[in-house]
Amino acid sequence: MRKVLYILGQLSDREVEWLAANGTRRSIPKGQEIITMGQPLASIFFLLSGDMSVSADGIGEIARLKTGEIMGEMSMIDASPPSATVTALIDSKVLDISKQKLNEKMATDIEFSAHFYKAIAIFLSDRLRKTIKHLGYGVPVALDDEALQVDELDENVLDNVFLAGGRFDRMLKRLMGDE
Repeated sequence: MRKVLYILGQLSDREVEWLAANGTRRSIPKGQEIITMGQPLASIFFLLSGDMSVSADGIGEIARLKTGEIMGEMSMIDASPPSATVTALIDSKVLDISKQKLNEKMATDIEFSAHFYKAIAIFLSDRLRKTIKHLGYGVPVALDDEALQVDELDENVLDNVFLAGGRFDRMLKRLMGDE
């Protein structure tokens, strides 16, 4: 599933339009690092097209990202430098959104701020759950009717996925329309 759906599903159409209008579309050539582990990061990125590799020193590649992924969100939340390097595997395009612009928007638009932080929380929660499952932590629990099945989305997130898909498609058409 495109991770951008977690983000855009929590934002309104107006808020998504703000992101598209205030971000910069950038072309990232194959082999270029867009995020460097340990180096301060001034932006968050939505992957509009292409493939990226996420790697960490001493570990190697830990993930591959495809269209619809978000990058740099952890450094947006806690201001720590990135914990991994992200490199374009093929020529790619991203929406680069300045953390400064985003912080200014959140300082003046409390509703946007609440929606954005909730979206990031849902996104990071899903990532943590998948990491825990991948590492094999936890004890299997009997499932009842109320329990979430593996990889099943929470009802609150699922309600917004359809809207988010449409928002992302409109964003792509707007940002990539001149090609």
